Amino acid sequence: MMSQLAERSRWPVQSLDDYGRDPHLVAALSPLVRLRWKVTVTGAERLPVDTAALLVCNSRRFSLSAVYAALALSDATSRTVRFVGRPDIAPLGSLMRRVGALLAHPADVLCALRDGELVLISAAGTADFRHAGEVPDELLEQAVIAEVPVLPVTTMSSLISRTARVAVGDAVPAEQVRQDLQRMLDSYGRS
Repeated sequence: MMSQLAERSRWPVQSLDDYGRDPHLVAALSPLVRLRWKVTVTGAERLPVDTAALLVCNSRRFSLSAVYAALALSDATSRTVRFVGRPDIAPLGSLMRRVGALLAHPADVLCALRDGELVLISAAGTADFRHAGEVPDELLEQAVIAEVPVLPVTTMSSLISRTARVAVGDAVPAEQVRQDLQRMLDSYGRS
């Protein structure tokens, strides 16, 4: 009986990866995400093709920049980009896990990096998208421990329109990532 139900269902029975991400759910939600954001990605070629890296993005409060950046980079590279910051409460935490979110625990970030994953963390949220907030040292340290590159990722989105930008910078030493983020953000107004 159960196998007959599984055969009729279009949703794969075992579709979760080792971290709880469901690629079929992500694919099903992608059209909804595209209704909200039309993301332009630049610099995706800087991301490692098959090894781990820690990505650090700026964050404007309430913009969900980590979510749209991770999904856009996943589309641009055909690799899963996991983002950090899911709550540990149901049902929101469970849903966020299914779309690729990790808890903001150093051990979770380190484990994903050691498994060869691309992991995106956010600097502290600010009121101005052109300002890079503080980067959580305890999460940044995991890249040093795992000996993986750290890449700054700038995000910019409009509260009113659908436009959003994600730009990946060159790998930098972990202690320099906030300054590089700020340098990249400062250059937005000059182009």
